Amino acid sequence: MSKVFIIGANGKVGKNLVNVLNESKEHDVTVGLRKEEQFSFFEEKGVKPAYLNLEDDADTIADTIKGSEVIVFTAGSGGHTGPDKTIMIDLDGAAKSVAAAEKIGAKQFIMVSSIHADEPEYWTEEGIKPYFIAKHYADRIIKESNLNYTILRPGVLSDEEGTGKVTTDPSGYKTSRIPREDVARVINAAIGKETAYKKVVTLLEGNAPIGDLFK
Repeated sequence: MSKVFIIGANGKVGKNLVNVLNESKEHDVTVGLRKEEQFSFFEEKGVKPAYLNLEDDADTIADTIKGSEVIVFTAGSGGHTGPDKTIMIDLDGAAKSVAAAEKIGAKQFIMVSSIHADEPEYWTEEGIKPYFIAKHYADRIIKESNLNYTILRPGVLSDEEGTGKVTTDPSGYKTSRIPREDVARVINAAIGKETAYKKVVTLLEGNAPIGDLFK
């Protein structure tokens, strides 16, 4: 059993992950939340809430996540905010979370990034460009850290029911989508797996069973 801390648990991927982890009952889960009125939702699911604001400094974040073995970063500013919040949460918040995870000696850091985060030729749409830039540099910071990182790069996220199957090779696949539930199941499959360390994994709907990804 690992002590897992989810940063960004109130987002859609985060909530799916809490459900998946509750199903498995294999880990001790704490969720970081920015608003105390969100606590009761997660308490009812049997996970521990903790106040965490990604606009705080790295030392404050480290104090909050202290004792955790696996840090999962699923936070995002959301499509309704401007580029300033994207940089503050998706980049600066991620960078401080990495620094905090290093400070506490976390065993693994799992980052939910984005497909094409390393391919600037796809960053043509002005509205989404700050998001790709944030993900690109956040990923670089993680890779340059001393952490055992697992970077997941899903395609377009959907709320469809998961299939339990994905592909990590987008070539030859017509789809650009993946259900959030399947992203959550991949995170669960990666937790504590040394075969997932130092890996960058693209994720789309596919035919490979999630359970086989990190064998």
